[in-house]
Amino acid sequence: MVQSLNFSSLASIGKIVRSPSLLIPHLSVPDIRYINFKALQAAGIRAVVFDKDNTITAPYVEQVHPAFDKSWKSCKDTFGQDRVLIVSNSAGTPDDVGHKKAATVEAALGVPVLRHTLKKPAGGDILSSYFGCPSHCIAVVGDRAFTDIVYGNLNGMLTVHVTKIVTEEGDNKIAALIRKLEYPLVNWLRQRGLSPPHHSAFEKHNPQDFVRES
Repeated sequence: MVQSLNFSSLASIGKIVRSPSLLIPHLSVPDIRYINFKALQAAGIRAVVFDKDNTITAPYVEQVHPAFDKSWKSCKDTFGQDRVLIVSNSAGTPDDVGHKKAATVEAALGVPVLRHTLKKPAGGDILSSYFGCPSHCIAVVGDRAFTDIVYGNLNGMLTVHVTKIVTEEGDNKIAALIRKLEYPLVNWLRQRGLSPPHHSAFEKHNPQDFVRES
């Protein structure tokens, strides 16, 4: 499937320039094995949104990356399969003709794939209605700062950045290039003292409370 240019990401640049803290995740982990899903639930998170490529699968692969099988099952068991959602900038978008890719991913991963016309970081305002809960009760997990993290932060969600991708093999070349620029930029912003937007979960918890040993 050919992935079209992400105009939503380009349009968000102005917002990021005005509020660069949108790029800062609440939590950074190497991969999803380090996320303590039960602790997130105990802190009030009621649903989890995942990017797909290089977050839970290899790029454009439907099946969960084998090393993540146990953690993926843990997430679904903790929140329920209907409270875990894939929001991809490929599957489920207009690039996905007939949403055939979305249907294949749903069958492979056992959770819904959102059908949406606006690519991340736009469109996150619909998730509160989708899940029937306030946006601060939703966590967003992904490998891209300019899309996944901004998507969540723009809408008051708890954001989790996975920093170790599954593989560069088969990855979108533009996405791979931008990712290599994002990581040092986020680190530089942190060194300059920028923090993520306020989230109520951290009024009583530290980020490490949501991190587990892999």
